[in-house]
Amino acid sequence: MRPLHLCRKAAVPALVAIGMGLAVVPAAYAEPDQPDPTDQPAVAPGPAIVSGAAPTSDTATPAAVEACAKFATALDYAATNYSDFANNLAGMEGNYSDVYVSSSNGTGRTALREAASFANEAANTPDLDPAIADPMRSWATNANKLMILMGVRAPVDGVNGKANDLNTDAHNAQMACAQAGTHA
Repeated sequence: MRPLHLCRKAAVPALVAIGMGLAVVPAAYAEPDQPDPTDQPAVAPGPAIVSGAAPTSDTATPAAVEACAKFATALDYAATNYSDFANNLAGMEGNYSDVYVSSSNGTGRTALREAASFANEAANTPDLDPAIADPMRSWATNANKLMILMGVRAPVDGVNGKANDLNTDAHNAQMACAQAGTHA
């Protein structure tokens, strides 16, 4: 019985001290000379990424110009958002539990999903030559495969292999666009 009695004697002053400490903690810090944040207007998100007008030749078809411009936008968006994941994964030697790898993994997968959808949209442009559309579709398929590999936390070599496939498809689509008189 004696040890329990001592624990009570120690616990009561400790709890009182904690309670007093919490009672004097300010609820929030504020700057009195700052404007009230509720009075400020909401800021709209920035514009969507849209590729500029691509230089074209006189022989380029309108379908090729439209599709290649859309595909260029998809490539830019995917590259911008995937590169952080690739750099973080390489730097952490495949450690998916690292906070930076985990965060950039989610961002990269989302960007790849959206870019693949946009690339498929570009490939489905009416009257587009299949020589241009096929590498775009292949890129979109490989982007989805890479997204899945990232989701299941595949080893670095598997991710790099699929990224190389994406680069090959991007090169093939860009060459097809160039042969059609425009660029992606």
